[in-house]
Amino acid sequence: MQFSELNLEDSVLDALDAMNFRECTPVQEHTIPVILEGKDLIGVAQTGTGKTAAYLLPVLNQLSKGNYPEDAINCIIMAPTRELAMQIDQQMEGFSYFMPASSVAVYGGNDGIRFEQEKKGLTLGADVVIATPGRLISHLSLGYVDLSKVSFFILDEADRMLDMGFAEDIMQIVKYLPKERQTIMFSATMPTKIQQLAKTILTNPVEVKLAVSKPAEKIIQAAYICYEAQKLGIIESLFKEQQPERVIIFASSKIKVKEVTKALKRLKLNVGEMHSDLDQSQREAIMHEFRNGRINMLVATDIVARGIDIDDIRLVINYDVPHDSEDYVHRIGRTARANNDGCAITFVSETEQNKFKQIENFLEKEIYKIPVPEELGEAPAYNPRSAKPKGNSQSASGKKRSCNGNRRRKKKSAPASPSPAKA
Repeated sequence: MQFSELNLEDSVLDALDAMNFRECTPVQEHTIPVILEGKDLIGVAQTGTGKTAAYLLPVLNQLSKGNYPEDAINCIIMAPTRELAMQIDQQMEGFSYFMPASSVAVYGGNDGIRFEQEKKGLTLGADVVIATPGRLISHLSLGYVDLSKVSFFILDEADRMLDMGFAEDIMQIVKYLPKERQTIMFSATMPTKIQQLAKTILTNPVEVKLAVSKPAEKIIQAAYICYEAQKLGIIESLFKEQQPERVIIFASSKIKVKEVTKALKRLKLNVGEMHSDLDQSQREAIMHEFRNGRINMLVATDIVARGIDIDDIRLVINYDVPHDSEDYVHRIGRTARANNDGCAITFVSETEQNKFKQIENFLEKEIYKIPVPEELGEAPAYNPRSAKPKGNSQSASGKKRSCNGNRRRKKKSAPASPSPAKA
């Protein structure tokens, strides 16, 4: 569908034309008409599907009609991280180029001068406020922010916000908002806690759910069927001869992340940790060290699986089997980006076999099982109760590259043409 086929104002279409956006992505096609009708919405879509434009365009479209109070905050967009808030703000600048809509980005980790600039934007009544929860509450607590005229309340990457411990902050912000408003929530996954939040703050929402895409074919996927006690030993064996390089290890909880990090440090591996107990400045410092190669292994919860762009990840290790297929796709999608190759290895304990079989069913293929090193003792058999997936077993043994975060030389084929950028 073309943007011109949607019921958008000329000023919005002019901005899209200037930015060379012609065709809607599926999430835009399905959500923009719903938002234009004034209905509450839950959009379940992965990062990179064009969801930022899916909510910015209809909101700007409505604001451009001039039926909203001047010098008032008309829209609040909540984002889990400073990085995402900045990305949304950049898109906001482009889409609002041909209309008199004002915006202010409000996020932590800045000096006092920035805080004063944010205060000025909030007190003057910017049309759109893009904010991280903690920073917005800092301003609200000082008493000069009026949210009583907000017409649009948008939660972007809501699942990440809850994973990072922002549930109470969101509910505190909601108390400042009028009951008569349009609430829009986007989330990459739909766990129970997101459903509960939706019931609390949305009214008869329309749900738009896009199918989860399969992992990139160039990602080599493999698994170890093992006992829980063998997992650390497998990591040690992977990096016995070669130092790890650009590796992310995903664990199921922040407690597990801390335990695994300590154990890997005892093995003299250069490792950092990333979880919701770290504040914004600590997370930024860890990511800076990892990007610059001073840390070559990162142990993390799923808060890193989406939203933070880290190219050239060589290896993703799922220390625990992800909760569902969507989480699996998000995790291993950290590797094999920007025309690079990559490898994803999952450790599957006895109690996780059924969950892993569900992932294989979703992928419609069996993932190659690497034998556990002999020195770690006997491993359990793979005997899940789920039905067999479709498709043939794919062996990773024939690939001429190691799955330890380092590449071996091989003849490279020409890279595929990049897909066009999405709004």
